[in-house]
Amino acid sequence: MHIEHHKWWSENLNRDMELKIYGEDGGVPYLVFPCSRGRFFDYEGFGMTERISYFINSKKIQLYTVDGIDSESWYNFSVLPGDRNARHEAYDRYIVREVVPFILKRSPGSQQRIMTTGASMGAYHAVNFYFKHPDVFKGTIALSGLYRLNRDEFGLKEYDMPHVYFNSPISYLKNMGDPHYLDLYRHGEIVICVGQGAWEEKSIEDTREMDYILKAKRVPAWVDYWGTDVNHDWPWWYVQMNYFLEHLHP
Repeated sequence: MHIEHHKWWSENLNRDMELKIYGEDGGVPYLVFPCSRGRFFDYEGFGMTERISYFINSKKIQLYTVDGIDSESWYNFSVLPGDRNARHEAYDRYIVREVVPFILKRSPGSQQRIMTTGASMGAYHAVNFYFKHPDVFKGTIALSGLYRLNRDEFGLKEYDMPHVYFNSPISYLKNMGDPHYLDLYRHGEIVICVGQGAWEEKSIEDTREMDYILKAKRVPAWVDYWGTDVNHDWPWWYVQMNYFLEHLHP
């Protein structure tokens, strides 16, 4: 498998950021977000790149695994909600203004083909980046995510939501009425999956809410609920990724 490591100083984050590329140019680019407080090497470290190596080695897909900064944003409980949101917005600019142009330079034909993906907290980012930037990303494969920020995990309450509203997908999608955005969503490739086993209870709640919202907006999406034996962990995410990649990239 072709693997590259890249590191540069991000002007948007004022710090070094790293990423890895898996696979050769030509496959559909997947921007991979790590789990909570995760790093760019976790997808490989937890074995996912090996488990989906068929799709990488056959040039069906190419992975760009990026660093996260959750400990500086949504998990930085020492600062105000608005400051946490501002740090995430800097991360948003890093992804859209730095990483996406890097991907497009590597794969010039990738415009409107970049997919987002991730599991757990990575699924939150995958969904949030896709729905905020459907003009940049083609779609998403999100596994076992939470899709609203007013949860105890983030230490945010309903009264904090005005400060973080535009990064809480369930919140802003409920009120989305922009025909341009809705049209882009309706032409996207949206996969949202959750198991119904251990540690998936809150992810089930948010997935059902996303399912309801997307249906109400007439946005086609593959929202898939797996069995009660399917828990919130890597062994099942291996199976799910292979299953969805096989359908999207036969």
